[in-house]
Amino acid sequence: MLEEPDTMAWYALRPRDPADPRWPLPDSPVITLKAEDPDEAREKFAQAYPSRPFGTPEVPVRDAGSAGYARDPDALLVEEAPKPASPAA
Repeated sequence: MLEEPDTMAWYALRPRDPADPRWPLPDSPVITLKAEDPDEAREKFAQAYPSRPFGTPEVPVRDAGSAGYARDPDALLVEEAPKPASPAA
């Protein structure tokens, strides 16, 4: 059985401003993931790191508020990246 070629690329996502408080992983300046294109990479990021997955005490509505990048796409940089190294065992 022949394997289909892998058409997905690796994308590095990072905040435009390294001090952006909305960044979900302060100890990791870049998140690398596989996607068909930059738009899909943004979608995967938004699914994995929703703006406010459980709301806030003031607004107890899921994914409400301005904490994420959904309303400010220019604040999130998406660039094609090389395949990341495997984590050390």
